[in-house]
Amino acid sequence: MENLLLFILLALLAEILGTVGGFGSSLFFVPIASYFLDFHSVLGITALFHVLSNLSKIAFFRKGFDKKLAISMGVPAVAFVIVGAFLSKFIETKILEISLAIFLIVVSLTLLIFKKITVKPTLSNSIMGGTFSGMIAGLLGTGGAIRGITLAAYNLRIDVFIATSAIIDLAIDASRSVVYSLNGYVHKHDLYLIPILLIVSIMGTFIGKIILTKISEQQFKSIVLILVLITGIVTFSKVVLK
Repeated sequence: MENLLLFILLALLAEILGTVGGFGSSLFFVPIASYFLDFHSVLGITALFHVLSNLSKIAFFRKGFDKKLAISMGVPAVAFVIVGAFLSKFIETKILEISLAIFLIVVSLTLLIFKKITVKPTLSNSIMGGTFSGMIAGLLGTGGAIRGITLAAYNLRIDVFIATSAIIDLAIDASRSVVYSLNGYVHKHDLYLIPILLIVSIMGTFIGKIILTKISEQQFKSIVLILVLITGIVTFSKVVLK
């Protein structure tokens, strides 16, 4: 790969932001990796990187974690990430990316402006958030923003937010990694990146955890929503300007 050092530095930045935002690095890593690899290769390498990333987060934030929420969101997320991963070979991604971008912009702005809005942690809301995030993750390589919005609206503690999100995401990434491998998205010539990304995931999570000790719960929620908003704007601009 050309510009490997730049790729590593940007991956580290994505991991730090993903940890601080609480919903994983793929939200930032996917657009970054797309400048270095083709789309299907990005899906394959992102899934493997995210497995390592989530293992790092679980290790660093293992004292948090809402078991009930992890199950109610995680089970539908895993089921639909498999569906989305299989459909990724057949569905035009541009329409999906535009729709996702608009959704992220509208919802994040709404929750930033109307701060008193909360989503009740009901079973139906958890299932809906898990289903949507899983499907988008399978199709586009990243569903963390959807999960981030859902969990942010629940007003969880920082450690609970990150640990719960990481456990759900680990199940999602392990599932889609299998499907992406069957689809031929995981290439042998890209596997040398895995040990590099393992180191990146550990370093990024460690730095992110240090940053999180310096901010309040409300600041954390605002950071999540701002990062989601920026992602929506960047995604929309990238697709429209293609």
